[in-house]
Amino acid sequence: MKTLITALLLSAATASYAAPVDPYGYKLPPSMQTKKKKAEPKKKAAPAVDYVGEYVNFGDWKDVRAFLDDVAARNGFNRDELNALMAQVRYVDATVQLVKPAPPGKPKNWQAYSKLMIDPVRIDAGVKFWNDNSEALNRAESLYGVPAEILVGIIGVETVYGRNTGRFRVLDALTTLAFSYPEAPQRRERMEFFRGELEATLLFARQSGIDPLSLKGSFAGAIGMPQFMPSSLMKYAVDFDGNGKIDLLNSSTDAIGSVAAFLVGHGWERGQGGPLVYAANVSPNRAWETMLNQGLTAKYRTPELTAAGVTATTPVPEQQTYGLVDLQNGADPTEYWLANNNFFAITQYNRSYFYAMSVVELGRAVRLARGGAPAPAVTSGM
Repeated sequence: MKTLITALLLSAATASYAAPVDPYGYKLPPSMQTKKKKAEPKKKAAPAVDYVGEYVNFGDWKDVRAFLDDVAARNGFNRDELNALMAQVRYVDATVQLVKPAPPGKPKNWQAYSKLMIDPVRIDAGVKFWNDNSEALNRAESLYGVPAEILVGIIGVETVYGRNTGRFRVLDALTTLAFSYPEAPQRRERMEFFRGELEATLLFARQSGIDPLSLKGSFAGAIGMPQFMPSSLMKYAVDFDGNGKIDLLNSSTDAIGSVAAFLVGHGWERGQGGPLVYAANVSPNRAWETMLNQGLTAKYRTPELTAAGVTATTPVPEQQTYGLVDLQNGADPTEYWLANNNFFAITQYNRSYFYAMSVVELGRAVRLARGGAPAPAVTSGM
């Protein structure tokens, strides 16, 4: 998922965009508008892979052999076939470098981040995606209770509607990270996570009748338009187009239904109504600071928030619970928001306030560009 930011920085395509009027007073960032339409550069044929894999004979590694023994015994795989498969897997240093924590540098800046994630290219692509997939989006909204604009926002943020799905072989990326994760806090836990994802990849490939080496994805092994990790694919992906197979790379319909199923499986509540987030003011006494970083959950009721000095800039439903979200803006003042449970369901997709807020705002911007005005996902008080 994180590869998308880099990919977007390299994108030179821009498109014309006229800012619509939002009936709820939400102001679109200037980055969503351009004065002139520029010609898109000619696309070059994408290489089969975007990295150089190194043969290291993973099959000789003690930990790999133990893993394969366990996977074969637990799942009924032929051990010789696993050996033959592992002989074709390559070590990819690029994945190791990309998972390393970013060096200390500039403070987090929501406004800068949002300009990358909510731009004319994504908005125009989102309008086309919504128009082309309106039936599937309406059906997913009806079945799962997740608004179309949230589904559009997630797929847009993840891969610009399938444009940037990654070209790493999933087995290469996952094996490298499962057995050669860089030195970092919780290294052992991260390696166990990727070993679980490697096993899920093998199971999915067998279940689907495909060559596991044919699966391509991100540097961390995420697959398809919605960038599902293999375990999420196994648990939440659905055959939403009814053709008898799950294809998150080529089927927009499967991607839409699968994202909706994932959100419901991670706490999305049907029928909450109203925005997912409300702009808030905080008092100088800073008693509210204890409400920050309390996990990705909405746990406070409005009387508790008010007592701590947090007030929404517009009325909020008092029957709901909220979490206090801080969006840092570098040297500029931090923004504070009250977020409900459905906002935090989005953070289960990517554990970042910036990510969830960009999903909300991109989906809303695409809806406005189409001329629609259903219930708002964000109330800014502007």
